[in-house]
Amino acid sequence: MEKTIEQLEKDVIEAIQTCYDPEIPVNIYELGLIYEININEENAVHVMMTLTSPSCPVAETLPPDVESKIAAVEGVTSAKVEITFDPPWEQSMMSEEAKLELGFL
Repeated sequence: MEKTIEQLEKDVIEAIQTCYDPEIPVNIYELGLIYEININEENAVHVMMTLTSPSCPVAETLPPDVESKIAAVEGVTSAKVEITFDPPWEQSMMSEEAKLELGFL
């Protein structure tokens, strides 16, 4: 049975939630680093994400890691991660769970 776009997106989000910024013990999805997840009819996934700062030490390694985890999701035909700093990331973008985990609440 083929997955719906909604199911595929849920699986992609679960894959993204296994990626962490090494300096912060919260996954990048809860940190609010994922701005957009687009899945087309061919199940190609395009993710627009940011980093906590342009000089982030994982700027070279985190996007390919996210890309490979998304590509490994059953049903995904291709994965592309694009980095943007517009708008710049700030703490208010974190989920309530991330803020709680990091002691901001």
